Amino acid sequence: GYVMGSGDEVPAVLRQLGAEVTLLDDDALETADLARYQTLVVGVRAFNTRPRLAFVQDRLLDWVRSGGTLVVQYQVSRGLVTDRLGPLPLKLGRGRVTDETAEVVLLAPTDPVFSTPNRIGAADFAGWVQERGLYFGESWDERVTPLLAIADPGEKPESGALLVAREGRGRFVYTGLAFFRQLPAGVPGGIRLFANLLAREDGRD
Repeated sequence: GYVMGSGDEVPAVLRQLGAEVTLLDDDALETADLARYQTLVVGVRAFNTRPRLAFVQDRLLDWVRSGGTLVVQYQVSRGLVTDRLGPLPLKLGRGRVTDETAEVVLLAPTDPVFSTPNRIGAADFAGWVQERGLYFGESWDERVTPLLAIADPGEKPESGALLVAREGRGRFVYTGLAFFRQLPAGVPGGIRLFANLLAREDGRD
């Protein structure tokens, strides 16, 4: 299930890769049987542009606790329709890494995000376009795990680009990585990592 954001080309790319993608409008988010979805993806800036997301967030988080994977792509830190993006406290900042070749350090290399179904390594961060990411997490609950550290040359490393929290039987992901640029550009490593975010951690379909 995909919650469209602003100027979002990711659903079309996912379909080209063979994924079955259903776009969820506001009515569907309020009334549809979410149990039919293994993963829900929130597009860029959706929490800035779709006010009714504030009223369905409890429903989405209950679905996560029941075993779903909710992947939230970057949201602008100002003008959010709700400050509760996930099941645990998370505050967004304005962190950004504009150098698309900036070194990426895996902070939790054994996390399933880096192994299921694709083994992710340094080569997957080569060939990225325009930037690494933007609007990273600034602070978060201690039960949220930061997975990456990235920095522009001469800057302090940012560790809020890819955050994961397990809640109940499910998983919540916030990512400021610029997947909205990498997937339409056909960047292999970006596609492989995004596929891992969507997958079940046990590797099953």
